[in-house]
Amino acid sequence: MKLSARNQFKGTVTEIQEGAVNGIVKLDIGGGNIISSVITMASIRELGLQVGGTAYAVIKASNVMIGVDE
Repeated sequence: MKLSARNQFKGTVTEIQEGAVNGIVKLDIGGGNIISSVITMASIRELGLQVGGTAYAVIKASNVMIGVDE
């Protein structure tokens, strides 16, 4: 797989929360870091995502916001 997005994280699917239309997929990318993504249930099925399987989080954004505690 080749993509123009530079932020690609390989990980293990740790949880899939199924909804009526969308699902939440949690991906363990190591070092105690978990990435969550909301995608359609159709995409979850088409990608064959399963807990314990390998997947990639691909992040492509023109803006990233940074915040701090007050």
